Amino acid sequence: MKHLKITAFDCPDAWFKALSAIWKEGDIFHVGFGSEETETKKLNLTIEIAHPENRPLVSDKAPCDFKYVQGYALEYLWCGEMREDEVYTYGSRLKNPLDQVEEAVKRYVEEPQDRQITLVIRRPQDIAKYDDNGNKSEPPCLSLIDTELIDDRMHLTCYFRSWDAYGGLPANIAGLQLFNEAFVSEISERSGLQLKTGKLIFHSKNCHIYQRQYGLVRELLEPKDNTKNLRLTKPQSSAPKP
Repeated sequence: MKHLKITAFDCPDAWFKALSAIWKEGDIFHVGFGSEETETKKLNLTIEIAHPENRPLVSDKAPCDFKYVQGYALEYLWCGEMREDEVYTYGSRLKNPLDQVEEAVKRYVEEPQDRQITLVIRRPQDIAKYDDNGNKSEPPCLSLIDTELIDDRMHLTCYFRSWDAYGGLPANIAGLQLFNEAFVSEISERSGLQLKTGKLIFHSKNCHIYQRQYGLVRELLEPKDNTKNLRLTKPQSSAPKP
């Protein structure tokens, strides 16, 4: 298992660097059980983002836009509501059976130097291969969000057991930045402190690119040099065209 750490300036930079690291250094891994049984390239990857608050939060090359990220942060992280076709969202796990976000806000208001505030999404029963209805288990990719307040900045350390680097990562990191902004805003409003967001740090034992995405990633990281195909011809006139 190959482990790498990358440091990035902001969220779009983190996406490009993660894809580049996996594309160049990743191990081939054949998924035998999961949501998609296929070949992947993967790394055990650590990402440190120094200025995740920098805008734009998503690259214009990413397969998602800021509107999608806003919906993702609100529906899948901050709120606990689910659609009828959803088994869970990260937000539903954070809100039930205990509202971990609310408890975390209360604890930081009471004691800003608290070092025990970890939001947990994965549950013990997720270890089962099949759920109670006999369906293939789909444990959450995002397992936990650890929090730490240092010098009035809230730093998040997040663990993804499995992470789609091309399709999921750009929305995930941008959404978690919006989650953090809402988190510090709530604490600041109740405590009178003037908090800001800090670093985002991610760990994933299996940050991967699916085989079906190889062409997309290659095109993104290795754009063709169209000048090689240009034919040199003598211009007919130097006068500008009307």
